[in-house]
Amino acid sequence: MGILNRRNAILGWGVWQVGKATAKRKARQAVEPKESGRKKKRGAILSAAAAAGGALWFWRRRRSDGDSQPPAKS
Repeated sequence: MGILNRRNAILGWGVWQVGKATAKRKARQAVEPKESGRKKKRGAILSAAAAAGGALWFWRRRRSDGDSQPPAKS
């Protein structure tokens, strides 16, 4: 008798379907559905400010590296 037969395949498919449904249900429960819009807006503002600060820091750092000229050869 082989390990992979029709009975085991059907049983495995059923376990997979139940496992997926359970995982989806737990994932939905883990996320707070009643999160206020104020918290979302605050998070978006903080993310945008952090991204702008990082871009400014990167831009100024790159610009200061490019300003220096190599020493002249004598």
